[in-house]
Amino acid sequence: ELMIVVVILAVLMTIALPAYQGQVRRANRVAAQGQMLEIANLQQQFLLSNRTYMDEDKLAAAGFVPDPAVSRHYRHSLVLGAGPLPSYQLRFTPTGSQESDGWLQLDSQGNRTSQYGGR
Repeated sequence: ELMIVVVILAVLMTIALPAYQGQVRRANRVAAQGQMLEIANLQQQFLLSNRTYMDEDKLAAAGFVPDPAVSRHYRHSLVLGAGPLPSYQLRFTPTGSQESDGWLQLDSQGNRTSQYGGR
């Protein structure tokens, strides 16, 4: 009887664990998207006052503190445009246990792109 219980638990774990890990990955992705929108909001406010976007240093000086839960799973990069009109491109690249997920990208025009991983 004990062996039957162990086998049933093993089968349940093989089904439940991947589903749980998928939910955790999706929750981390949603948190990263929220942080992207927070940065975009700060960028728009700064643009209205200064006619340009903030680089990483100005973003930190403006009081932006990356969420440690997001930083644990994503690395972000901010690239300012070099053209006559101010622009930026923000990309969150997954790291660690989140690597099977794809990157997220947002630009100053509000265009969102992403690349999902294979799982």
